[in-house]
Amino acid sequence: MTTNSLPDRMLALARFIDEHVDESLPLARLAREANVSPYHLQRSFKAALGVSPKAYQSNARLKTLKSSLRAGDRVSSAIIDAGFGSTSRVYEQVDGGLGMTPSSYRAGGEGETIHYAVRGSALGTMLMAATARGVCFVHLGGNETTLFEALRTEYPRALLVHSNAEQSPELDVWIDALNQHLSDGAVRPRDILLDLRGTAFQLRVWRFLLSIKDGDVVSYTEAAVGINQPLAARAAASACGANNVAVLVPCHRVLRGDGALGGYRWGVERKRALLDRERALAR
Repeated sequence: MTTNSLPDRMLALARFIDEHVDESLPLARLAREANVSPYHLQRSFKAALGVSPKAYQSNARLKTLKSSLRAGDRVSSAIIDAGFGSTSRVYEQVDGGLGMTPSSYRAGGEGETIHYAVRGSALGTMLMAATARGVCFVHLGGNETTLFEALRTEYPRALLVHSNAEQSPELDVWIDALNQHLSDGAVRPRDILLDLRGTAFQLRVWRFLLSIKDGDVVSYTEAAVGINQPLAARAAASACGANNVAVLVPCHRVLRGDGALGGYRWGVERKRALLDRERALAR
């Protein structure tokens, strides 16, 4: 690798792992590739990416597996091509990132029932969806059609049920509570069950976001420090961008280091509106 700074070398090494995801990559080989000692590799990679090289490769293999399964590949072939070797090793190496069995994911969530509801809100149209375990999806903006397409993209073959209060009373209560929070500044609902699905690193970031008090903000660097990964600010920002549960997982409370709003999956103006309302209530 030709990059000089240690963080840049770690990012280059992550790309190397992505390109060789199906191979055995012992620490000694990765250390030679990055031109550092195995000891310093472990510490430097985790500081830059938020996870160990082994965990990063497991997550990269999971992404490859998901892509192959969604493309319709046979489960056994997809598992081998992703470098897992066997079905059992999928569950040995992956910490809940798949959210369902490989066969079910190959079918786009077939066998999974997800109820969803749509409301108009102060921040535009809102779609909330929930599994039997809790809310897995809250998106804002656009119209019902575009929001439903986003849900279907995430769960292409799950049974998506447009529910009313009788069919899914919990979901009806949850979306009304969130809608009231957005409309009149009622306290952010905290008794809503969440079914968060992501990598181990993403889940750590999202759980940290859930600890931020109403009216408070943090920087991406502070979010990284909050999960004991002080050099993983970029990865923390990416985790915020991957959040599928708007407002309930308050990624809108994370700003750039200079205090600027930064990006927001559902539009910077919505981020500003959320923060303005929360700051006014805090005062």
